[in-house]
Amino acid sequence: MTSAHSPDLPLPARVAVDLERDTRLDQVVDGVGRATRPLGNSPIGAVLRGDWMGHALHPTLTDLPLGMWTAASVLDVVGGVSARPAARRLLGVGLLAAGPTALTGWAEWQRSGTSAQRVGVVHAALNITAVGLYAGSWGARRRGRHALGVALSLLGASAASAGGYLGGHLAIARDVGSRAPGLQPDQPGSTTTFPVDGPTPSI
Repeated sequence: MTSAHSPDLPLPARVAVDLERDTRLDQVVDGVGRATRPLGNSPIGAVLRGDWMGHALHPTLTDLPLGMWTAASVLDVVGGVSARPAARRLLGVGLLAAGPTALTGWAEWQRSGTSAQRVGVVHAALNITAVGLYAGSWGARRRGRHALGVALSLLGASAASAGGYLGGHLAIARDVGSRAPGLQPDQPGSTTTFPVDGPTPSI
């Protein structure tokens, strides 16, 4: 792996760029690629990518689990004892929403370029870690171990935040995502288009 950055890049961006260039991730990328191949050029993949709505569905669905988990943490801080059942339910709904959200991400990942896929597998690993921690939090709360549940939620939030940064890097800094050919970027200097009927180019 080589590391050469613009001197004005902040540390998180440098890490993301290093992941783009890290060929050690290619073995994982190849394995995941084989496992998710049915989500590539297929009708179900088209639905999951959001072809029917004109642009990628994944960024919209991420608001569901993240919103639920964030709301649970807010209740942990300001809700008091009476809010504990609601916080647990929010965690559970967020866990249910995580599955469909992940599927839309993998469908998008299938048609992205190699460097984006390298970042994508790390993004997914962080999100899987977050889901595991939130599931542990939900289970701890059900057993009456509220303090442990809150601690696991905070760890889950940390993992989800790191994963969210990498997702934002792909969607915003690298403009990775399907969109209909008629939806052109409106900002100067951004001309890359990823048609919904063709693969995204390598970054």
